[in-house]
Amino acid sequence: MSRRAYEVPPLELLVAFEAAARHLSFTRAADEIALTQSAVSRQIQALEARLGVPLFRRLHRALVLTEEGRSFLQATTEALGTIDRAARALKGSGEARAVVVSTTPGFAGLWLIPRLSSFVAAHPGVDVRISAGYALAKLDRDGVDVAVRYRPVEALPAGAVLLFGETVFPVCSPRLRRAAGSALKVPADLAGQTLLRMEPDGSNQLQDWGLWLPAMQLADLKPAGVLHFSSYDQLIQAAVAGQGIALGREPLIDQLLKAKKLVAPFADAVVSPRGYCMLVAASAVRRPEVAAFTAWLAAEARGPGSARPPGRARA
Repeated sequence: MSRRAYEVPPLELLVAFEAAARHLSFTRAADEIALTQSAVSRQIQALEARLGVPLFRRLHRALVLTEEGRSFLQATTEALGTIDRAARALKGSGEARAVVVSTTPGFAGLWLIPRLSSFVAAHPGVDVRISAGYALAKLDRDGVDVAVRYRPVEALPAGAVLLFGETVFPVCSPRLRRAAGSALKVPADLAGQTLLRMEPDGSNQLQDWGLWLPAMQLADLKPAGVLHFSSYDQLIQAAVAGQGIALGREPLIDQLLKAKKLVAPFADAVVSPRGYCMLVAASAVRRPEVAAFTAWLAAEARGPGSARPPGRARA
């Protein structure tokens, strides 16, 4: 009996896993690949059974990649990316005006995607492909044209262009603010509330409360409850739904503030040492569609209308 040259899981299982890992949601993955949520869940279970290891931790209303899942995601993304680029090359120049953008789920879901329609309207022949995840893409190797990364403003990568810094302050739904009433007047009142936090992974303290609470001399504050999330866009959607108080990061949440889906209960904000920067692959910098996208992105970042932080920000 001959041995197969490659011990590779079925392609449909890999596609479902990559989508679920990128979104950290079976529901969003199902929407993307035109399946039901239960079908995606079964495909992930089949893949885990085939590999003999769990790829996700199933938390309450959240998914988190296991260590094995993160490792397998990197290999899967590289393999699918290679196949995708080869297929596009064979199909000819009709697909050549694509711009592949790599960034975090929070930046993609809260800031980039809500603004993207203006670029699409101005450049209907350009196909923008967004790859949202926490794996650090190697631009030319992974076929990424533009990367938007969250980095210390004082130590940006070589060749990076700073899009904007950020200011952080607590936010919640107007409904929760009204319900809390006089019990939510000063920062110390957070002790009586549910805080929405990022799932701790050793690298996201500045995305969590570890920056703002110490600045308020509340490093030891014990909230009434805590809900953890694996991605910032999920956390903010929970805040909009009134499930607790989040640490808002402006300008990521500026449109939600303007729409009054979120409000700031306190006039205390802290300037973060981090911000978002843009990198362009050396192989893509001369392509007109990439130049058009990066010029649009920089203009959007400079544009008017970022929400003002509530009160004076502290450095």
